[in-house]
Amino acid sequence: MHHKKRILVTGGAGFVGSHLCGRLLEKGAKVLCVDNFHTGSEKNILHLADNPDFDVLRHDITQPFFWEAHQIYNLACPASPVHYQEDPIRTTRTNVIGSMNMLDLALKLGARILQASTSEVYGDPETHPQAESYRGAVNCIGPRACYDEGKRVAESLFFDYFRQHGLKIKVARIFNTYGPRMDSKDGRVVSNFIVQALTGQPITIYGDGSQTRSFCFVDDLVEGLIRLMESDDSITGPVNLGNPGEFTIQELARLVLRFTDSDSTLCFMPLPQDDPKRRRPAIDMAKKLLGWEPLVPLEDGLKKTVEYFSGILKGE
Repeated sequence: MHHKKRILVTGGAGFVGSHLCGRLLEKGAKVLCVDNFHTGSEKNILHLADNPDFDVLRHDITQPFFWEAHQIYNLACPASPVHYQEDPIRTTRTNVIGSMNMLDLALKLGARILQASTSEVYGDPETHPQAESYRGAVNCIGPRACYDEGKRVAESLFFDYFRQHGLKIKVARIFNTYGPRMDSKDGRVVSNFIVQALTGQPITIYGDGSQTRSFCFVDDLVEGLIRLMESDDSITGPVNLGNPGEFTIQELARLVLRFTDSDSTLCFMPLPQDDPKRRRPAIDMAKKLLGWEPLVPLEDGLKKTVEYFSGILKGE
């Protein structure tokens, strides 16, 4: 009898996590979503509730627990500056102790484990675009350090478990991702702009709007994560996953205005501390090792995201 693959997704009720859970279920896996619902939301996974292969455990991964899994995707951690700076100690604890608990579980089970790391490990980069070999320029005592350094420690733990115990690890460095189910209050630029445009508020741009970001649609990212998890054991990463298309924040604002048909004005504010000026992934490694590259153009992804938020604001 063919047994279903049992997959554990921490942070599975979050924006990316909920899309990942959905895709894994479509692929025929049995999925346990573990989330403490600190930033994740039950409405992100409501549509999966009736699936007999889907279970939810309300739990904080800084406390150990046991579930038999073949694979573990470790996505648990507040991911937007608003959320991770709200309780920075908790953020670090999730990144460090939470990761250790998941690594220990993977070790006990002989499971594969993937860490959702971040482009923030590069800090405010001095090289452009950012390749995996770049070691970053992070302010280790700044207000973003709980996340940047927390994720860097998580990566080092993963590689220590790999070297010391031969654990099967995968590390993905995720660049800006957007799409339906983003939290409208998490202060990220795409959700901010769309909500402001749809509600007729001025669009707030920090700095002069010439700083750049690269935006990856969530479906593309999830495909990359699954390909990395399913890749050969010799491929540990870190592998950048993101969209190399680079846009200025002003360009993004104008696209959002166009797709929302909004007459919101642009309003410029001072740039926050340690905010990176340029962000763009080098994805040669993902292309070569995983045969992966993003397929959804920003225009198409933005339209879907605008649709989602107009539905939310209408209370659908």
